[in-house]
Amino acid sequence: MSTPATGQELGAFLRAHRELLQPADVGLTATARRRTPGLRREEVASLSGVGLAWYTWLEQGRVTASRQVLEAVARALRLDAAGLRHAMRLAGYHEPVPADTDRTAAGRLADAVRPVLDSWPASPAVLLDRHFDLLAWNAAWSALWGTPETVPADRRNLMWLMAVDHRLRGVLHDWEPLAMNVFQHFRAQAGPALADPRTGELYRRLERDAPELRHWWGCHSVAELTARTVLVEPPGLGPVRLTLSSFHPVDDPSALVLLFTPASGTDAARMADLAAHPLRSTA
Repeated sequence: MSTPATGQELGAFLRAHRELLQPADVGLTATARRRTPGLRREEVASLSGVGLAWYTWLEQGRVTASRQVLEAVARALRLDAAGLRHAMRLAGYHEPVPADTDRTAAGRLADAVRPVLDSWPASPAVLLDRHFDLLAWNAAWSALWGTPETVPADRRNLMWLMAVDHRLRGVLHDWEPLAMNVFQHFRAQAGPALADPRTGELYRRLERDAPELRHWWGCHSVAELTARTVLVEPPGLGPVRLTLSSFHPVDDPSALVLLFTPASGTDAARMADLAAHPLRSTA
């Protein structure tokens, strides 16, 4: 069952998607005068097979929905798989977060995964926990993005680095689409843990350290972190194309490994040179 905080977040999420839809998107005929952006609440209620008052209370965070009813609402709102999963998590229907999430568990996970990261000497790789805090990384990651040890522990987080770290933003061409995708994926994953102390701390820190991106924190969009090719250009090295992929460690499915693989032989050679001579990237 959702808490009041997550109930309100679920309502805001549903309302944001309702306002994005047009009647034609769901097979309805638009009337000449519509004061409400997107669909009306009564239209979503009718499409979902629920009462108008109950759906209104759902958007207001005053009632809880069963899985079946929430699925019907999601279909009415044309939510994709990521959106449905996020809505379910906000409503309290989600995979349980492992209880063993203390520093000892994080250290054990880092020790187990670090040899895997090190097996990719020319491919930057990092292990993230469920808050996107950096737990382990390889030499190629440090050579390209900078050594995480130089970042204070409470800011050693992928979202914070994407938003605030000038070196990362300077090296990564067209950083905004990837950064936004990182935030959307975090939001989808953090749905069931909005009251988690670390989640709240991260949002407050981002609010303070990157106020120009405040509109990102208020956005209700969610998405999976998708594979893509990114272009980076460390100083003195020339452009390098890297293909991003991700996977979850078997020992902790809530954690995430990000791997940036050189896209060609030339890219691999440049990354190998950078990893062998990391000081060049700071020259």
